[in-house]
Order: sequence, then C-alpha cells, then structure tokens
Amino acid sequence: MAQQEAVQPNPQRASKERRGILAILGPGLITGASDDDPSGIATYSQAGAQFGFTTSWVMLFTWPLMCAIQEISARIGRVTGKGIAANLREHYSKPLLYGIVALLLVANFINLGADLGAMAAALRLLVGGPLGLYVVFFAAVCTVLEIFSSYQRYVKILKWLTLALFAYVATAFVVHMPWGKVAYNTFVPHISWSKDYLVLIVAILGTTISPYLFFWQASEEADDERIDPQTHPLKETPREARKEFRRIELDTYLGMAFSNIIALFIIITTAATLNAHNITDIQTSEQAAQALRPIAGDFAFVVFAIGILGTGLLAVPVLAGSAAYALAETLNWTIGLDRSPQDAKRFYATIVAGTVIGIGINFVNIDPIKALFWSAVINGVVAVPLMVMMMIMTMQPKVMGRFTLPRPLWAFGWLATVAMAATVVAMFATWGG
Repeated sequence: MAQQEAVQPNPQRASKERRGILAILGPGLITGASDDDPSGIATYSQAGAQFGFTTSWVMLFTWPLMCAIQEISARIGRVTGKGIAANLREHYSKPLLYGIVALLLVANFINLGADLGAMAAALRLLVGGPLGLYVVFFAAVCTVLEIFSSYQRYVKILKWLTLALFAYVATAFVVHMPWGKVAYNTFVPHISWSKDYLVLIVAILGTTISPYLFFWQASEEADDERIDPQTHPLKETPREARKEFRRIELDTYLGMAFSNIIALFIIITTAATLNAHNITDIQTSEQAAQALRPIAGDFAFVVFAIGILGTGLLAVPVLAGSAAYALAETLNWTIGLDRSPQDAKRFYATIVAGTVIGIGINFVNIDPIKALFWSAVINGVVAVPLMVMMMIMTMQPKVMGRFTLPRPLWAFGWLATVAMAATVVAMFATWGG
C-alpha cells in the first residue's frame, strides 16, 4: 500500500507545473514584495535623496544574504510542517522564545501603524480628504480581506498586489536617468565613512532583512503544506524534497530579486530627481512623492503615490499575519489563514488587535519618524538572536531530520547573520555617537 502511495500522481502539483512559473511563485514572491512597504520606501527614498546613486550597490550586496535567510526560513516551514515559533517552542528555551516574539509584536505593530499612516497620507495627496478616515478605511479593508477571504483567493490578491511595485520602475523611466552612472555605482561600491552614510546603510540593511519576513515565509510554507492533502512535511515524505527545494529556491530567489530591484529603482529615481535638485531630507514615503511633483511632473508623482497605496495593502496584512502566526505558534493556538474565524478565534483576534493598535498609533501624539526609528532598533535587536537560533536549528537532525542545511546555504546564512549583527552594532555605535 505504501508503495502505491509513493508513485501515485499528485493532480494538484501536476496542475501547478502545467500552469507555469506564476503558479509556483507564492510565499517567496509575497514576502519579497511586502519588504518594499511604505516604511521601506521612505528609507530607500532618503538614501537616493541624501546620497544620490552611491547607495545603489547595497541592494546588490543584500540580495544573496536576503535569499539565504529567507530560503532557510522557507525550509524550516516545509521540512517540519511548522513555523519558526512552533519549532522554537518545541525544541528550545521558552523565555528566549517569549522575548523574541514579544519584541516582534511591538516592532510589527509600530511598523503597521506607520504603513497605515503612509497609505492614508498618499491617498490624501492624490484626492484630498481626512487623514484619520483613510487610516481606518485601509485598516478595515486589509483586515476584512485577511479574515474573510478564502485562503486561495487571498493569496491571489496578494500576488496581484505585487504588481503595484512596478510603479517605481515606471517612474524611473519617466525621469531623465543616467544609466551608465547607475550601473557603475551598482556594481562598484562607493563607501563614505561619514556617520550619516553609515546610519543610512544600517537602515537599509535593517529594512531589507526583517524578522517578520522570516516568520511569514516559514508559516506560509507550513500552511501551504497543511492545506494540500497531497503533501506532507518533508521529514515524513523525503521523496518530495528535491522538487520542493527547487520550488522554494525559485520562489525565494525571484521574490527577493524582485524586492531588491524595486528598492534599487526607488533609490535611483529619487537620486536622479531629488538629489539632483538638492532636496536631500526625505523622511516619509509621501514626502518623497510630493517632492517628485515639481521636478518630475504630475505623472511621476501620481504613479509614485499609487505605488505607496499598493505596497501598503500588501505589507499591512503580512505584518499583522506574521505577528499572529508567531504569537499563536508560541501559545499553541489553532492557526491558519485557511481556517474560519470560528475555528481560529485567537489567531484572527491577534490580527484585529494588531491592526487596531496600528490605527491607534496614528491618533496619539507619537512622532512617526521616531516610531519608525524604534521599530528599526527593535527589529535589529530581534533579528540577530533569531537568525542565530535559525542557523542552529537548521543544522540539527532533531529539528530538520535528514534535511539539515547544505554547506553553501549554511555559509551564506551565517554571512547574513554576521552582517546583521554588524549592522546592529553599527546602529548603536552611530546612535551613541
């Protein structure tokens, strides 16, 4: 009987293969695209505005590091059938897990509030109207879709929302762009040892490699495996591993490439427009959009602002969802976006609570720039021990069975971890200075 099951075709997987690459792309694509959220757009815009094209190389540098740590996250979910928090709870110290998840929730909810505010401000730039009402509106839309859409339909919505990021490619081709200079600065690093430059590099790395992305991709892989009756955790069905690892690599590498290419286009667009006209202080994504208008024209302004709306609609559910997965796995609650609200009440309550907190941040007297700064600090503090634990976890057979990391991925994973640790040290050093 077991032999028959081993050779039985998987109609759902065969259908995926027939539909081509778009069907294969999923958790990796959505994770990568959600990394270019309105808060990230603000960071990349400041990089281009303040230092021109000289920060372009960072996006090429971070791509392999981002690919490595996100592939490791995906492998954890697919091999074990559980997310990162669930594996930490099962195999390691509870206080360590509780500390990591508590800080993740704080950082996610601050980031979520900042993104809601940026989306509302972008819509107000386009059509006018009350900022507070738009904050509530976007929060409600994101929450309703996340809770009440079917899982398959919701994933499709998120995939389509990734197209919003092409707004930044379009903007780059509207303005005059010195492509030779762009290529030179992308492939030949130019590093200034000034405090402001180093702080911005730290901010870019902290924005690009974020803990919520690790939790989201691992949990989505575990969810995709759980809801497909034809698949199982790879620890239980090793014969599926080769095909699944190829899919994860393709999904992750393309998703992270997409993320970093869009970030690069934001940097070079603001470099070619704002920096070229001596506008060097951009602290929010909507400021970047507004500053583009008199320089690059109404079309560039509108496209840039619409991009903020699309990326926010993608990122807010991922921020709320990754927090819900982390907390629910930590406390052993029923989880999954495929489940009904009645079956996973506490999981969905976390999504609602996080979004409500995000709304509240926009109605209290909190400086949004300081809020984002503290969010970056907390993300950095969480990322390093979390990445260390992920690297340890993925080399232990008790967690990964026979699918511990191959040496090249292990090496890049530790390189990403060391780079992130150096980033955090630099962040505190420059902050203290």
